[in-house]
Amino acid sequence: MRILLTSDLHYTLRQYDWLIRAAPHYDAVVIAGDHLDAFLHVPSNVQIAALSASFAAVAQRSRLFVCSGNHDLNAWDERGEKKADWLAPIRSAALAVDGDTVTVGDTLFTVCPWWDGPYARAAVEQMLESASSRRTGRWVWIYHAPPEGRLSWTGKRHYGDAVLPALIKRHSPTAVLCGHIHEAPFRNGGSWVERVGDTWLFNAGRQIGDIPAHVQIDFAQQSARWISLAGPEEQALQ
Repeated sequence: MRILLTSDLHYTLRQYDWLIRAAPHYDAVVIAGDHLDAFLHVPSNVQIAALSASFAAVAQRSRLFVCSGNHDLNAWDERGEKKADWLAPIRSAALAVDGDTVTVGDTLFTVCPWWDGPYARAAVEQMLESASSRRTGRWVWIYHAPPEGRLSWTGKRHYGDAVLPALIKRHSPTAVLCGHIHEAPFRNGGSWVERVGDTWLFNAGRQIGDIPAHVQIDFAQQSARWISLAGPEEQALQ
């Protein structure tokens, strides 16, 4: 199982173009949230249309997993919490989005939405509890925000998810593929990889240019490789 992880592309379309070209070399591609850019003057509906086309192109070449991040919330639910309601309509057999649990080869993937309040947070916990009954071996979560630790360090403070540590302790997934904190891999005290108990966590970070910072995870070879403008780094997954 070879997985390509990136996140926080924020409507950088040339980086999505690179993903389309790279996708055939992987069993699965993961984009762990923040696809839209809330600070651009490009209307969100225009961004959504362009990104939906890019997702479809990636999904024609590999299995694609897409979770929402905080920038992707474009609507309100009946309880007054924000959500990314544009992802569900683009779901397909090759494109998994928020709330999906699917198996690719020997790996179970669960895609977690960004939670904006207590109801969405409880729904994430229930979703993982339900998905755990389908686990027979390797289990990978896609979850936008990392827990407090090296992956959540900006160089000045931590922005860790408050719920994730308890969920990891309860379920011990094989890996959690994150994003959210752009600076973490590039700052002293931060990192692109961390281990909590038996669970590996990854955050590729964000960079400028045509190629996004990304992590190549190869479970067959028990290795992970981070590739960025800072140069490649490798980690054995023992």
